Amino acid sequence: MANAASGMAVHDDCKLKFMELKAKRTHRFIVYKIEEKQKQVVVEKLGEPAQSYEEFTASLPADECRYAVYDFDFLTEENVPKSRIFFIGWSPDTAKVRSKMIYASSKDRFKRELDGIQVELQATDPTEMGLDVFKSREPG
Repeated sequence: MANAASGMAVHDDCKLKFMELKAKRTHRFIVYKIEEKQKQVVVEKLGEPAQSYEEFTASLPADECRYAVYDFDFLTEENVPKSRIFFIGWSPDTAKVRSKMIYASSKDRFKRELDGIQVELQATDPTEMGLDVFKSREPG
């Protein structure tokens, strides 16, 4: 189903892999890419559960936009293990303007397809999505 504003469809695999991350925790992160020629969002990379946050950030290209989902584990003040699912709109300053516009116009439609996102971040450089930022964000 395409979005009238951007014309981007969402490949079924995007939702399927997200459900695996959410329900089965078979992935630590998912990086999504818009394939302009096919006019759809596709899965570009899956992170294994044991992969680190650094490996996640390294998988985001320095000069291209992406969407990403990250399953962030943490301990509450009472030492109870919890996790939050973050959605990241990755739009580096060095990306092409056209790419930034396509990702921005398709983001809300794409995000609605992924039921269960708890926190959203928009990042233009790695410091805007550092672990300290993750730790400081409340679900909502």
